Amino acid sequence: MEDARTDAERLAAYDAFAAQVRAENEQVQRQMEDLRAANKVKTATYRQLFATRITLKEIVSRLEEHGL
Repeated sequence: MEDARTDAERLAAYDAFAAQVRAENEQVQRQMEDLRAANKVKTATYRQLFATRITLKEIVSRLEEHGL
């Protein structure tokens, strides 16, 4: 099944995705900083955020490699 969206619509969707990933990455980093300030770096929440941050950073890196 083909995607009926135009190239402009697909580009807009990619741009929206890239912005969302970057915003989520910033939010995760802020949450981690808050936990670090509270000396809670050994909590499950911090570890989950750490894993999420790694994934988001990789996505952002790949987006940047492709100029998005």
